[in-house]
Amino acid sequence: MKPSCIRTAAAVTLILASWVAPVWSTETSASTTSVKDDARAAGHAVAHAGHTVADKSRETGHAVADKSREAGHSIADGTRSARDTVREDSKKTGHAIAEGARNLGRTIRDGFQRLKGVMTGRPSEPEPRS
Repeated sequence: MKPSCIRTAAAVTLILASWVAPVWSTETSASTTSVKDDARAAGHAVAHAGHTVADKSRETGHAVADKSREAGHSIADGTRSARDTVREDSKKTGHAIAEGARNLGRTIRDGFQRLKGVMTGRPSEPEPRS
């Protein structure tokens, strides 16, 4: 036999098998329907259980978040006066450091102005401030 004849015979066999297959599967028994109904019911039960677990998890998560928020706010309220004191002290210290740096800069500038006047022989006047 030629290879083309073998292919043709295989194709005919597959075509006949596909025509005969629906005849074998057309019988729907009560057990098949029962199995389908049982599988559907089991699937719905699992889905419902999953939703129940998700709902409980959400409730628990919200409860934990609420307690955490309350604890955080109570800690913040308790430490507010200390924070305010630290902030005010820090602000005062910063201003004092800035004032000291300004005074030091002015002193150095005035000293160099005098030194420049002594070195050049003519009095140097500070530049006008704008």
